[in-house]
Amino acid sequence: MKLTEKDALIIVDVQNDFLPGGALAVPKGDEIIPVINAIQDKFDFIVVTQDFHPADHKSFAANNPGRQIGELIDLNGLSQVLWPVHCVQGTEGAEFSKDLIKKTWRKVFQKGMNREVDSYSGFFDNAKRGDTGLSTYLKKNQIDRVFICGLALDYCVKFTALDANELEFDTFLFTDATRAVNLNPEDGKDALAELEAAGVKLITSDDL
Repeated sequence: MKLTEKDALIIVDVQNDFLPGGALAVPKGDEIIPVINAIQDKFDFIVVTQDFHPADHKSFAANNPGRQIGELIDLNGLSQVLWPVHCVQGTEGAEFSKDLIKKTWRKVFQKGMNREVDSYSGFFDNAKRGDTGLSTYLKKNQIDRVFICGLALDYCVKFTALDANELEFDTFLFTDATRAVNLNPEDGKDALAELEAAGVKLITSDDL
């Protein structure tokens, strides 16, 4: 596959809290870092998303007395999974992995800053009311194709890819550069099927 100046790599949420030992660790999430670093060498245009929550975010189980991690609640009209406290602004858990190469990144897009709504996608919050500016930035730079990797497959990666596809970017997902949370054992597998059905192209880093 030949890459051009109209191609962008989007690295989703490779942050300490999503890695082994973190507050919301994705199983084997650290395995994707060498793959992502190798992929970065192939791209001239790289952007990154960062989960960046206030400590009082309402998606945290700790901020919903009597509720447990993993429970579903109604949060301002949306179904919301309750998560452990993670990626809080100003904490080490919100920082990017020290093993991730950062020197060629164009811009970081932060999400999840509105305590009233969660934000899985790198483009919009879950209510589609808040816009990170990522789409505008990509279009301003004449990007046509986006290639997505990062954490976690069944949440932030999936919704970033679905939104990219809906925004009419030609959208690819590196299946060897993502891992799933798998609250349910089949969540990662189901996410891949959903993405493929929507028109997202599933590739591996070897396809570059």
